[in-house]
Amino acid sequence: MTELNLRRPAVAGSFYAGDSKSLNIQIENCFLHRIGPGKIPLVNNKKENNIIGLISPHAGYMYSGPVAANGFYKIALDGKPDTIIILGPNHRGFGENISIMVEGRWKTPLGELEIDTEIAENILKNSKTIKMDKKAHQFEHSIEVQLPFIQYIFGKSIKFIPICMIRQDINTDIEIAQSICSSVVDKNILIIASSDFTHYEPQEYAENLDKQAINAILEFNPKKLYDMIYQQNLTMCGPGPITVMLIVCETLGAKKAELLKYATSGDVSGMVDQVVGYASIIIRK
Repeated sequence: MTELNLRRPAVAGSFYAGDSKSLNIQIENCFLHRIGPGKIPLVNNKKENNIIGLISPHAGYMYSGPVAANGFYKIALDGKPDTIIILGPNHRGFGENISIMVEGRWKTPLGELEIDTEIAENILKNSKTIKMDKKAHQFEHSIEVQLPFIQYIFGKSIKFIPICMIRQDINTDIEIAQSICSSVVDKNILIIASSDFTHYEPQEYAENLDKQAINAILEFNPKKLYDMIYQQNLTMCGPGPITVMLIVCETLGAKKAELLKYATSGDVSGMVDQVVGYASIIIRK
């Protein structure tokens, strides 16, 4: 693997610990945290794979890691998928509107994970919207912060596909979802939507608004979610990834969405004047 095909971590040492020993301990502490599931997961080798979708936050592990741990705990119990598709918002605005990488590896302190080139190329081929672009992914954290949890649970052998979104609207989301669905027929996949919820609002306000947004997700109703963004100024950063994930999961036979945990940065820090909301939600067949 050449250096050109290796995507180095952008937020190791800031969003999460920068060396493998410290990072393993940090992830374990997220699982054991009072906001986390309370125990370390054991991977189910039977590969039941009833969970096909996950909404997971992407802030620094100190703030959102325990909430994220709830989702990854359930993923471990459900068994290892063959490929994980991770959709995340593009916070920095670099690169194409919808960007995919179709080859190479991503590195974290826990090792390297390989992109599933076969499925990624099919997604790209089946879409008029998605473009192949490394630049968009170079400094973006929303996909990267999911990887150490995946590596902690499943090791280095699992493959993934990164899709980074600047443009987020219902028509774009539908097109991306269709391209994914047509590319994963008979594949054992998990699709992760990386998103935080309300940003920098008082705790009570954030909790109320996020509860409404979560209810829309649990109802598989992305239109209602976008209506909240436009009408109530919902500052969720990943409605596009969430909507794509919901459409794909429903198309693949998902029947139930379950909220595992909701908390805010204020629940961790004690500072409740300007919080960010985090939710862990799984989608089951």
